[in-house]
Amino acid sequence: MNSFYLAWQYLKFNRSRSLVILACITIIGVLPLSLEILLKESERQLALRAETSPLLLGMKGSALDLVMNSLYFSDEMPEPITMAAVEDVVDSGLAGPIPLHVMFEARDFPIVGTSLDYFSFRQLGLAEGEMFAMLGQCVIGAEVAKRLKLGVGDSLVSSPETMFDIAGVYPLKMHITGILGPDHSADDRAVFVDVKTAWVIQGLAHGHQDLVRTNDSTVILKREEKNVTANAKLLQYTEITKKNIGSFHLHGELSSFPLTAVLVIPHDEKSGTILRGRYLERETALQLVRPRDVVDTLLATIFRIRNVLDAVILLVGATTLLALALVFTLSLRLREKEIEVISKLGCSRTTTAKLLSAEIVLLLIGSSLVSATVLAAVRHYDQVLVTNMFI
Repeated sequence: MNSFYLAWQYLKFNRSRSLVILACITIIGVLPLSLEILLKESERQLALRAETSPLLLGMKGSALDLVMNSLYFSDEMPEPITMAAVEDVVDSGLAGPIPLHVMFEARDFPIVGTSLDYFSFRQLGLAEGEMFAMLGQCVIGAEVAKRLKLGVGDSLVSSPETMFDIAGVYPLKMHITGILGPDHSADDRAVFVDVKTAWVIQGLAHGHQDLVRTNDSTVILKREEKNVTANAKLLQYTEITKKNIGSFHLHGELSSFPLTAVLVIPHDEKSGTILRGRYLERETALQLVRPRDVVDTLLATIFRIRNVLDAVILLVGATTLLALALVFTLSLRLREKEIEVISKLGCSRTTTAKLLSAEIVLLLIGSSLVSATVLAAVRHYDQVLVTNMFI
């Protein structure tokens, strides 16, 4: 015990050196283990969400971009399809479609245009409030509410794609009607709106002043018996209310409006197989993919990358241990006078070795305690860390 007491006093006196060595030993242990925990959790989340998403219908191209955008709301946006794809799935009688429109953001959180069927399919429940019921309303995920400190009754404005939008698409002020409970998935970081609201954000549906009833002659370019033409001064709304919702309308056929994907829910496994066969047989610009197959390919790539990272960490760890051994060796050289004094006081070489060994043991114990604390925190918050950092 005397050896440990003296070793502790020495480490306290040389605090900076001790902390550096402690940090090096801790990093060697914590880094690979933390990476392993986070990678396993990311694989679990990726696989789980893919397994619960039977089929995805989208434009032919990168299946990975389609899956990542539709399931995890990433920035990789696939080529858009149209609402006609939803009608085709309905007409097949083999599956139920859930439209997805993931193109825009609100304060760095993805805006997901979909239908109410999405929430029942994902088994998402409201922590407070109610679902959106009209244009301009939205339901936000738990992480969005927490990070932006928003609640039911507050508003959230969509982010413009560019600083100066030549097309005249203005940010939409959306009213929050509900907050979803935590799901530890990409849904926690999403802003959900009706598909038509997403089209309003895109500028495909808009509202304006009633030209027939307006008294402001400065907005009228030409007035005819059955037609009124407005000029550029005509006010376009950026907020949808009960008073002006009647003025919002779509231009064009509903079947021609864009979506990024359609989540296809077959009635049974046989129906899914038949539906996949139809899209493989006929010449079409669309593809019907199984997200699990795409994610399995991605996980195989991640596994190979993890092996490379493990090898790099092992090499860095070995190099760090050699550096620490060098530090201890140089430390002994610098402490020759101390060791000489200890010998003159009557201590044997065995006692000196015990003192030096006690220092190493204390450093290892301290590193183990810090490592255990860090790993416990990583394991406790692994779902949140993976959702925010990786997915």
